[in-house]
Amino acid sequence: MTEDDLGMFRRFMTDPEPAGPAWPGFRDAQAPARRFAADGYLGADDGRLVVAVDGVAAGYVSWVARGSSLSRHWEIGIGLLPDLRGRGVGWRAQAMLCDYLFAQTPVQRIEALTHPENVGEQKSLEKAGFTREGVLRSLEFRAGRWRDAWLYSRLRDDPAPRP
Repeated sequence: MTEDDLGMFRRFMTDPEPAGPAWPGFRDAQAPARRFAADGYLGADDGRLVVAVDGVAAGYVSWVARGSSLSRHWEIGIGLLPDLRGRGVGWRAQAMLCDYLFAQTPVQRIEALTHPENVGEQKSLEKAGFTREGVLRSLEFRAGRWRDAWLYSRLRDDPAPRP
């Protein structure tokens, strides 16, 4: 990630179009610059990396620590610009992020959440080696209502896909 990528992050925070139905509402447009200045988005408990296609920023992948002590694991997420969705970029980026996190940290488990109606992300997670585990009912309030989420996981010992 470089300073030039901050504009893309600002767009995800201030423009509903890139996030689509997953848009959480307006956020602080200066937060990405402050975070980048603090640690380049590579913290001990969370981080972000740019997803690039042919050298151009296409979105980002993120991770955040969940659990504590011996049960610590990662929850990952992804945001892709609309014109790059449905082209195999997302599952490859998520698979590569998992490979990186398993290689660099001792976690056994990586989780991802998606909405039941987000069939594209469900397929992407499955191609990236994730298994659907179940439904988390009324997990988040977004777009005026409580919404369920589907929980996916990939374990260190699960077979890794070939991006």
